Amino acid sequence: MKPHRGTLVLVLGILGLIICQPVGIAAWVMGNADLKQIAAGTMDPEGKSLTQIGKILGIIATVLLALGLVFFVLAMVLGIGAAVVAPQG
Repeated sequence: MKPHRGTLVLVLGILGLIICQPVGIAAWVMGNADLKQIAAGTMDPEGKSLTQIGKILGIIATVLLALGLVFFVLAMVLGIGAAVVAPQG
């Protein structure tokens, strides 16, 4: 049986939420894979709760990253549009 990586997934989820949001994607993906292995009985189930929390934090970080990108693109489009429409002179 493989040892769990719950602590690693949790740390990646926290880092994704606080410092570097793209790391949250790794927490989400690793959390999914580890939870599948725990359910299949090939990974130590002791880290299940840590893995679940890390996965949830990874999801939150990823959603915040996506929202940030949408707002950035919107601001760029509106800013460029305002610059083009603004009267010269």
